[in-house]
Amino acid sequence: MPYAPLLTEPEIATALAAVPEWRREGDWLIRTVECPTFRASIALVDRVADAAEEANHHPDIEINWRRVTFRLTTKASHGLSAKDVAMAATIDRLAAQRDR
Repeated sequence: MPYAPLLTEPEIATALAAVPEWRREGDWLIRTVECPTFRASIALVDRVADAAEEANHHPDIEINWRRVTFRLTTKASHGLSAKDVAMAATIDRLAAQRDR
């Protein structure tokens, strides 16, 4: 499988504007979602896991009671790619459904 091309600094800045809940730390995009309950946290992780499998792009996930932190990077390319931005947008969409 070919490596995903890395985003340039201007492309990263544009991408972050499109996913404002996310922040950049080096080669990672990071977002923490506060859920109403622990079970809602687990349900969100389950939905993200399904989407990650479908996209073949998997975030690092940390669950801390009602807080779920997602970390994205394209490990094979050693940096940020369009795959990270696409998964960030998917996680945003799924997080917006967390109370349903």
